Amino acid sequence: MLLITETDALAGFCARLASAPYITVDTEFMREKTYWPILCLVQLAGPDEAAVVDAMAPGIDLAPLMALMADPKVLKVFHAARQDIEIFYHLSGKIPAPLFDTQVAAMVCGFGDSVGYETLATKLARARIDKSMRFTDWSHRPLSEKQLHYALSDVTHLRVAYEKLQEMLDASDRTRWVKEEMAILTNPATYKPEPYEAWRRLKVRSTNAKFLSVLRELAAWRDLAAQEKDVPRNRILRDDALLNIAAHAPKTEADLFNTRGLGRNGFSPSMKDAILAAVEKAREREDECAALLEEKIDLPRGLAPVVDLLKVLLKLKCESNDVAQRLVASSGDLEQIAADDDANVPAMHGWRREVFGDDALALKHGKLALAVKNKNISLVPLESASRKAAANG
Repeated sequence: MLLITETDALAGFCARLASAPYITVDTEFMREKTYWPILCLVQLAGPDEAAVVDAMAPGIDLAPLMALMADPKVLKVFHAARQDIEIFYHLSGKIPAPLFDTQVAAMVCGFGDSVGYETLATKLARARIDKSMRFTDWSHRPLSEKQLHYALSDVTHLRVAYEKLQEMLDASDRTRWVKEEMAILTNPATYKPEPYEAWRRLKVRSTNAKFLSVLRELAAWRDLAAQEKDVPRNRILRDDALLNIAAHAPKTEADLFNTRGLGRNGFSPSMKDAILAAVEKAREREDECAALLEEKIDLPRGLAPVVDLLKVLLKLKCESNDVAQRLVASSGDLEQIAADDDANVPAMHGWRREVFGDDALALKHGKLALAVKNKNISLVPLESASRKAAANG
């Protein structure tokens, strides 16, 4: 096993990997006590060698690694890449590219929704991964042999998984599908925290503009404060406290301290002032928040059964094309398609439209029907059936 703890060794290893057609990559990090993830290890493997890079080794410079991540000649293969890419983007300001995510590829190739790495390694690489190290403290030194073997297995079995998935994509002519999905993962906007979108993480059901305007301002303030201090959001203010303040919308210090679940303890003068300022700002922007709300579509009377039919069609098309339903359309997407032919949802663009979107519109407009034959559901083009009946008549 190769454990890299020095810059020269890292530079040499990365130089060798730079000639490989692809590398597999994974990271181990800690985030329990910080806003930004703390990179502990980076696992790398080319077709012929693999190593664990100790990102916390004293004096190590990760510049050779970042240069490799940015090398356009080398494909970077991850599994469930979003968090790993966020780390590289935060450290270097660049997204590893070109990119291949085996979780996305597995969904395209019929392995189900959000398939885990262990499942993929078992099915494609015939590997058994010891899960006992999954929740280990990767910041603690020294690392044990068992920890290092576990970490390295995240990229060694990934080589086999990638190669087999790529063969399947080539055989089914679906490489283009995965490339379309990579456009999201390689977009810097995916990894830039937007403070004024932080309120959506709380998943409240209220559509009260006043409440949501205060919540939006408070969540934005909390997110910016957490970034600045590099602490988890709840270290600034807990979710339940945030929601209670938004519901109470205090105007004065006394109002704030009378909010349910709050007291004077733990509130610095600057924190108190920031909360009251956020509430006051929210009052000024209430109309703006109301306009920004993504209201749930109120389906016209009679369209709910259309949505149900679209759900059946989605299941049928995804099963026949061996692709995960979650990757094609959500329930919200189906509601929008039922209400609007020009719905701007992923299911109506690119490969998803080829697989499902066009048939969804045909079903909606009576040009396609669902029929049960021999206990199986099949599609019946109604226009061709009508023409055939007319010709026979």
